[in-house]
Amino acid sequence: MTSYLDPRSGRTYPLETPRWCGDDRAPLLLTDLPGIGRDDIASGVRSIWRYAAALPFLPARPISMGEGCTPLVEMTLGEGTALLKCEWFMPTGSFKDRGASVMLSLLREQGVTSVLEDSSGNGGAAVSAYAAAGGMAATIFVPASTSPAKTVQSRAAGATITLVPGSRQDCADAAEREAEKIFYASHNWQAFFLHGTKTLAYELWEDFGFQAPDNVIVPCGAGSNVLGLFIGFSELLRAGQIAKLPRIFAAQPANCAPIARAALGLDPVPAQPTIAEGTAIAQPLRVMECLRAMRESGGGAVMLSEAEIAEASLMLARRGVYVEPTCAQAAAAFGRLLASGKIAARESTVVVLTGTGLKATPRYAELLGVEV
Repeated sequence: MTSYLDPRSGRTYPLETPRWCGDDRAPLLLTDLPGIGRDDIASGVRSIWRYAAALPFLPARPISMGEGCTPLVEMTLGEGTALLKCEWFMPTGSFKDRGASVMLSLLREQGVTSVLEDSSGNGGAAVSAYAAAGGMAATIFVPASTSPAKTVQSRAAGATITLVPGSRQDCADAAEREAEKIFYASHNWQAFFLHGTKTLAYELWEDFGFQAPDNVIVPCGAGSNVLGLFIGFSELLRAGQIAKLPRIFAAQPANCAPIARAALGLDPVPAQPTIAEGTAIAQPLRVMECLRAMRESGGGAVMLSEAEIAEASLMLARRGVYVEPTCAQAAAAFGRLLASGKIAARESTVVVLTGTGLKATPRYAELLGVEV
């Protein structure tokens, strides 16, 4: 039987009771699942729910809007050829729709009708939209200093926006306190969100003709894609569907890189503002788990300067690929890893592009020196 798992203590909790953390506020995962084979794919379903057999539950009515099945585009970047996984081809414009679909489908099945999230960006937009699609009420906590433009998407979906004085951490702390009243469906905390993001691994396996790529490079903030990929590919390895894990590389802005710094053996430093704001998570919950994913897959981490991230953003845009600077840093990391010899041009390397550039219009306006 699958259970919630505290990976640090080994304590487990039953799935039947909705929860977002352990009794001692520890972040949880799920116990290992066996994985699936190609015959288990629901091939007639054009969404992440084609991999429903890889989940430990099947809701009677999944909340789905066609998320997943995103394009894989081959493109020459510098001295090598990458395969761009275009995750912004999602209903709300980011990869977080994978996690929101699975997490909220489970919670609604278990009787949860109102959810709380703290995010002014893609996480809040995804939870707001999928809550709306599932007939659930959503409350999104955001720092009071957040630009009103960043919450328009959530407001349009009908979410209640609560402005919290203070820092981003103050906002998260307030959300945890409010969790006594409303279920905290946090994309950083709730374990089933990661089992939505793991569908990316299954999708890449199918994209590659039921094999694993050599390398996957992902932008990393709290690490949900790093962990989702590791969980998914580990299941496929367990099921005997792939011979080895792909190497997972996390790209972070040097201005805010707690996971990358830990992976590289560097001392922590205070966070600074970054153009890659979607990965600006100063105190991620699952550092140990992310380090394990990179270590066991043979991957690693890359820290990018602001200039490198800006250059990669405009380079992709001028190739027709308009994505957030947050995820453009994965393309910058591809060049760095090639130049260092950590990956080879002959290898198959996926660069995961997680969010649309339409959400970063003010950032691009700054880069281009125009007013909006």
